[in-house]
Amino acid sequence: MVTNDNQRALLEQARQRLDEWRYVARDRAYSEMFEGPDAVLSDAELRQLDRIDSRLARDTGEGLWGADEYGIIQNGAHGNDLGFRVVCTSHPGIPYEGYRGLQSLDEATREQFNDVLWDYCRQVAEYVQDRLDEFVRESVEPPTT
Repeated sequence: MVTNDNQRALLEQARQRLDEWRYVARDRAYSEMFEGPDAVLSDAELRQLDRIDSRLARDTGEGLWGADEYGIIQNGAHGNDLGFRVVCTSHPGIPYEGYRGLQSLDEATREQFNDVLWDYCRQVAEYVQDRLDEFVRESVEPPTT
């Protein structure tokens, strides 16, 4: 049985591992979504998104890639008995102002890219959630001998 103190300690341990899990999840989500024959964007669209990322990084100090942030919360039962859940706390997006009307990016494309970035973050959160659930199972289940 997990006590409140144990639960709090487990949540802290999970949060300490979050960065590591996020990096692995980002790589996996990026590979699955943007590489290979089933990529959600064409090579030209991905290059365009990368150019926007570079411009945003120059203009604002924060680009698109790596701007997503995640947290672990506790809110009742989810994939694990303790109810720890991964949430995306900050989604990257191409702002309306400064990009709409640019010759290289119309509003429909901006919305499409933002939808893809949203899906990317959702996928990253799912992969981190899988790792979190595994961590909780390994931490609370007695070892089998």
